[in-house]
Amino acid sequence: MTTTNPADPAAPRDGSAVSDLTGGGTRSPATDAAAALLDQLISLGVRDVVLSPGSRSQALALIAADAEERGRVRLHVRIDERVAGFTALGIGRETRMPAAVVCTSGTAVANLAPAVLEAHHSAVPLLLLTADRPPELRGVGANQTTRQPGIFTPNTRFELDVPAPTETDDTGTGDQSAMLRDIADQAVAAAIGDSGRPAGPVHLNLPFREPLAGSFPPWWTADAGIGAELPDAPIDDDQSGALYQGGGGVGDAVDAVSVDESAHVLVRGVRTLVVAGEGAGSRAEALAWDGGWPLVAEIVSGARFGRHLVHAYRELLHRPELSEPIERVIVLGHPTLARETTALLTRDDVEVIALRGPGETVNLNGATLAVAELAVAPASESTTAALEADRAWLGAWMRASRAASVDLSVPAPDGAALASSDPQTRLGAISTELAVLRERLDRVSLVDAVWRATWPHDRLVFGSSRLVRVADTVLPGKKVTVHANRGLAGIDGTVATGIGVAIASQADGAAGVTRVVLGDLALLHDVGSLLLAPGETAPRIQVIVGNDAGGTIFDGLEVAALGSKAQRDRVLYTPQDADLQALAAAYGWTYARIDTRAALDQALTAPVTGPQLIEVPLPR
Repeated sequence: MTTTNPADPAAPRDGSAVSDLTGGGTRSPATDAAAALLDQLISLGVRDVVLSPGSRSQALALIAADAEERGRVRLHVRIDERVAGFTALGIGRETRMPAAVVCTSGTAVANLAPAVLEAHHSAVPLLLLTADRPPELRGVGANQTTRQPGIFTPNTRFELDVPAPTETDDTGTGDQSAMLRDIADQAVAAAIGDSGRPAGPVHLNLPFREPLAGSFPPWWTADAGIGAELPDAPIDDDQSGALYQGGGGVGDAVDAVSVDESAHVLVRGVRTLVVAGEGAGSRAEALAWDGGWPLVAEIVSGARFGRHLVHAYRELLHRPELSEPIERVIVLGHPTLARETTALLTRDDVEVIALRGPGETVNLNGATLAVAELAVAPASESTTAALEADRAWLGAWMRASRAASVDLSVPAPDGAALASSDPQTRLGAISTELAVLRERLDRVSLVDAVWRATWPHDRLVFGSSRLVRVADTVLPGKKVTVHANRGLAGIDGTVATGIGVAIASQADGAAGVTRVVLGDLALLHDVGSLLLAPGETAPRIQVIVGNDAGGTIFDGLEVAALGSKAQRDRVLYTPQDADLQALAAAYGWTYARIDTRAALDQALTAPVTGPQLIEVPLPR
């Protein structure tokens, strides 16, 4: 092995490049370090790198580009770091493995904050590789330099201000490479969730000295993929030199918990409601089925299916005969869409039990019991009275659910009238069919059309707009994969998240279409995400925009009774008249403006070969 250290008298003392005698090129410790780090991340299962270009991060960028050419990673280039962060978030949502986000120093790092916050609160794995100036350039007025170590401390599972590399390593087995591989091991483990912590964001701050890039190390060009074969190396306690400004170690954003592996047993005969919020998944439906209890499942929960699903749950929670007798609520995921659910979970006369993870454990009443596992007491060990009480309780909810459910099906054509020999009867039937075809879309018919067109091989992403609440109110059960950024329920990054979901779900030739349903302001807030890099495989994605020319969600809140209409419109509704067709054309997306159900059904069921923007004009 040939290892050169600038601290060695035989090497330049300023850390400048040394000659690569085997490759004939110029070597840089930055490139060798980037190669060791990315190689280990790839060996641990990281398959996607989302990169925003910059000078300080060039070593990471060039290694990632070479890894892409070798078929080792999928590389996605985004010029906006905020877009890059949410694209990686979407990939992490779909795969439950972190995508690595690479960016340069300065404000580039700060632009990752919204995605980091959402990943933290939603427990989505995310790995940030942020280039930085070396310690001696911090705090002295150097260009594009700020306090990067610790910038995300309250929201990370693990963070480290990595020592600036000083060595080149011909074989990839030197001490520096071993240290970086060990850091990669810790980072991936923390990102996917370890030691009782949920998954979440990890931040590796990577200072590089000049030269910022050089030729690739021989071991990388010969046979990249040393991977996880090396022994761990201890990390030097003095990690960043004299001007280190904070960060490092595991953040205290989410305290590790001692997980009780024994399941919390739910006894039968207690009037129980299972509530599934975002991230709950199919286990919520399975629990409701096993216990024989009604299931309240938000549209974004991934649990909105099954025989115990409660339709029109918001309306039913207002009925005293159903809501007041509730004795116990079992919470899975993060419920956020309905005030009725929030009111239920804050009651002090109801026992609330929340299954831990992903994300923050719900504890709105201050007395919620958080558990690691749940199990239903076997029927064979329960009394007849308890079993009969559960059946009666479930029956009451199911009867009310059936009565309150809304049939959104389009009426079938009157075949007899259309075939009638009476001209007036036939003309009347034809007129009726034409009226159906020409009926203008509203919010209910929009979300119903998208729901009906989406199947298990597809993906559906809801933005934090008025439409997701309409969907939650009216849509029936269906077992499809639904994503939504409900950790903080912001409108930012919705399109980028959807593109990330599409990239991940369609990898390796997988079938399916990703559909993003959002409002006009959510689209405009994230319009930069429409810019896709030339040469990258375009995802099959339909971004469906319910355009009511502003933020009509405020029209249904208490603030609608305050101030003047002009004042509310100015600062809350925030009207807009952007030309979405022109935006689609500028970014190279296929565009359609659709205002009837028949046309929308056709667009949603036609073959999708690339990105599409579908605008649906809606009344305020």
